[in-house]
Formats: sequence, structure tokens, C-alpha cells
Amino acid sequence: MTFAAHDLVSSSAFFAAMRRLATELTAMFDENPRLMSIFASHQRWLMAQLGLSLHYRRDPSDPAKGLYAGRFVAAAVEHGIASRNTAAAFIQEMLAYRFARYSDNPPDNRMRPLEPTDVAVQSVVKWLYAHLAILDHLDGGARVAALAVEPALFARLQPAIAQGILESPQVRNPGETFNLFTWANSGGVVMDCFIAMIEDFDPQAPRILVGPISSAEICQRYMISKTHLKRLMSKAAEMGSLGFENISGRNALWLSQGFVEEYLIYQAEKFAIIDAVFHRETASVPPVRELTAVP
Repeated sequence: MTFAAHDLVSSSAFFAAMRRLATELTAMFDENPRLMSIFASHQRWLMAQLGLSLHYRRDPSDPAKGLYAGRFVAAAVEHGIASRNTAAAFIQEMLAYRFARYSDNPPDNRMRPLEPTDVAVQSVVKWLYAHLAILDHLDGGARVAALAVEPALFARLQPAIAQGILESPQVRNPGETFNLFTWANSGGVVMDCFIAMIEDFDPQAPRILVGPISSAEICQRYMISKTHLKRLMSKAAEMGSLGFENISGRNALWLSQGFVEEYLIYQAEKFAIIDAVFHRETASVPPVRELTAVP
């Protein structure tokens, strides 16, 4: 058995797990802001997943299969992720920051396949470990241990996870406010920051208190301009998705229940995809029993 998205969303343990994940994701951003900025907008995260999946699905017997700039651009357009110009610019950026490189062993001199550098791959491996650890925490499974024992398993997991994500309407478009943040540069990690700050979550409350925030600190930490952050916050406030209230003389941020639900729906769908792929690719994971309480 694997986790279904609706079971995760309805679990009281799931929000605590997502708060833990949000804390880990923001910490990963702090470790390498330039690299993690790839994942800080939904569009760039999807393009990164697509590029890796093309690389890992390369076929030595068919030189045309692999990660090529033209093939990546065409796939990004086909999946509705980005325009041709945006996808091409993404490839150039990955090359410039040395997160991707041209292969030293092309199948022939007329073709120039790309491959991710070690630092880029290890970042996504760490991202996957964080997600598997959450799943293990929820049901007492051994997914992390299984991947640690067989690191090559990552090359089978990533393309299938990417395909599931690219084909999921709930992951691609979980809600209006979620989209507002995640399709903006660094908007996704700002949203993770808000979720990580929530200490008391009441699924019945119309507003979820985040607490006092420092816009200057958020801008500096997550590489987002004050103007851009203000625009995001103002637009979300107009939508009724967040706001401020005075608590003990300080302005404290709150998020609407609908905004938090969008975040949880997105995460639940993503985790369900990862869990299903993992179970398909390995038989070493114990059967899922039930969600355990998260301290």
C-alpha cells in the first residue's frame, strides 16, 4: 500500500510533517542560495525536474535520447512549462552557473548532449531524501535506508517522479494563491518560510497565525527584492489569503485556511507521487500501516 493524497491531507500528522519539511527546505536554501533558487519558483523547479528526467532516460543505443538543448526546449513547450525563449535561457543559465555541462563523450561530433554536474545532482538527491524521510516518519517505513543502500536507485526514481509531477494537475496548479507565490522568483521559498513559522495549526480556524515577520530579513535571506515581495503580499491580501493583525503591539502575519489548504493539497499530491514511484521501483519498503503521530 502507498499513501493516497486525500489520506495525507486529512491527517492531523501531515501538517506537522509539512512544517518540518518547510524548515528543511529553507535550510537547504541557506546552504546554497544560488543553486536552490532553481527550486524557488515553480516554473524553474519543473524545468529542473524535466531536464534531469531527460538525462536519466538517455539510451546508449539511441544517441537521440538524452538531454539536449533543443530536446529540452521542445519538451518544456510541449508540457506547457515555459516558452521556447524561457527554456533556452534556463539551459544557458545552468551552463553559466556550472549546474550543467556538455558531455565529454558525445555519441558523435554532430551532437552535444548535456549532463548535470555533481553539485546539481546531489542537491536533488538531498531533496528526495528529505521527502522520503517525511514518508518514513509518517508510517515507520524504510525508504531512506533503501536508497542509502542502493544509491543508483535515484536514477530510476527521478524520471518517474518527474513524469508524475508534470502530468499532475494538482501539482501543476493547486490554487490561485499558491500559484501567485510559486510562479514568482523566490516566492516558493518565502511560502515555505511562512509555513515553517506556524506553531499552532487549527484546521477549523479561518485564519492561521504565522506571527511577526521581518520583510527586510526575508528579502535578504531569500534573494527577493522589497518591491517584489510587497507586490506578492499586496496581491495575496487583495485575494483574502493573508493579512496582518495587531498582537501585543506588533503586526503579526496570518494566512487564510484556504491558502494553507492549497499548500497541503500540493504537498500531498507530490508526496503521493513520490511514494507510488518508490514502491514501484523497489520491493524493500515495508507495507504502509497507518499514519503515526508526529511529535
